[in-house]
Amino acid sequence: SIDWGWFFFLTKPIFALLHWLNAQIGNMGLAIIALTFVLKFLVLPLAYKSYVSMARMKELQPEMEALKERAGEDKAKLQKEMMQLYKDKKVNPAAGCLPILIQIPIFFSLYKVIFVTLELRHAPFFGWLNDLSAPDPSSLFNLFGLLPWGTPEVGSILALVFIGILPILLGISMWLQQKLNPAPADPAQAMIFAWMPWVFMFMLGSFASGLVVYWITNNMITFIQQYAIMRSHGHKPDIFGNIRASFKKKPAPVVPPTKGKK
Repeated sequence: SIDWGWFFFLTKPIFALLHWLNAQIGNMGLAIIALTFVLKFLVLPLAYKSYVSMARMKELQPEMEALKERAGEDKAKLQKEMMQLYKDKKVNPAAGCLPILIQIPIFFSLYKVIFVTLELRHAPFFGWLNDLSAPDPSSLFNLFGLLPWGTPEVGSILALVFIGILPILLGISMWLQQKLNPAPADPAQAMIFAWMPWVFMFMLGSFASGLVVYWITNNMITFIQQYAIMRSHGHKPDIFGNIRASFKKKPAPVVPPTKGKK
C-alpha cells in the first residue's frame, strides 16, 4: 500500500487530479502547472481576504507611523494603541501569513505525490528537463551547458552551490513577490526577508524539478493576484521603487563623539 503521509486528505486528491490532468494534457510538466492553477483557484477566497487585509494595512501605514511618534519609547502603549487601531479598522495583522500557512500542507502533499507517482520518473517537460522527478540537471558550474565540461554529481557540495536554471528562477520569483511591499522598517526583519529568496533558491536546488516548477508557477500566480487586489483597493505597489531601494546603500548611523574624562 502507498504511504500517503500526514496530509493524506490532500495527497490523495492531488495525486488523482495530477494524473487526470496528465492524461488530458499529455505532458507532466504542463499538468503540474495546470494543477497549480487549480489549487490557487480553490484557495482564492482565503487568499483574497488575506491580500485585502494586507492592502488595508498599507492604508493604515500613516496612522501607524503617527502612533509610533506619539508613543515614543513606550512599547506597551504603542502595542495597545495599534491593536485598538486594527480593531477599529477591522484589520487582521496576521492575515498576511495565511497564504504561506495554506501552502505548507499543499507543498508537502505535492512533495509526496512526486515520490509516489511512477509517471513522473523520467517524465520530460521541455528542453533540458528530461526527468521531473530529479533535480534540475543544468548547472551554473558549466554556465548551463555553454562550457565544455560536465555538471557536478547530484548530492555533492558543488551541486548544492552550482544550482540549475529552475532554482534560480525560483529565487527571482520569490524576490519579485517581495517587491510588492517595501522592506520592513525593522533592520532584523529586513535582513531576513532580503536573504529568504536566495536561501530557498539553494535549499530547493536539490529537490525534484517538478516541485520547483510548481513553486515558481505558484509564486507568479500569487504575484499577479496580490498586485491586482492591491490595485483594486487603491494601493499601487511601487515595484520598481522597492527594487531600487533594495540596492541603495543605507547610510551608517551617526555615532555622537564620546566626551573625554576630565
